[in-house]
Amino acid sequence: MKLIAHRGNLTGAQPSHENHPDYINEAIVNGFDAEIDVWIKKGLYLGHDEPQYKCSISFLLTHAAKLWIHCKNLRALETLIDIPDLNIFWHQEDNFTLTSKGFIWTYPHQAIGPRSVLVVDNALAYAGASPYGLCADTLTT
Repeated sequence: MKLIAHRGNLTGAQPSHENHPDYINEAIVNGFDAEIDVWIKKGLYLGHDEPQYKCSISFLLTHAAKLWIHCKNLRALETLIDIPDLNIFWHQEDNFTLTSKGFIWTYPHQAIGPRSVLVVDNALAYAGASPYGLCADTLTT
């Protein structure tokens, strides 16, 4: 099962570090995928509620195989959808949304299938689950 570090978190939510490129890179170096929040407003930025950290397309492409890119505004969605190596999606509070690579991004407590990525707080509590992946703030102890 694929384990995805929500905004780069591995051992619980760390709001002061989330989405920082170095923090994302650390999760990837430790063998995990990472979900990131991307904005395009006078450049490409990472950040959850607003554009925070200047980033580059080359960062996204370098880590494309490990990134799950949550586009946070229409411009990011329109720009990144044309880059086939990237796995992107957009959602608000939908129970399910489809990523550009055909995975089903799934809110907690919803039905899951073999292409589902279930968003949870703590992946350690889902040891018996059988989705394609789990996206969580806590992946390790």
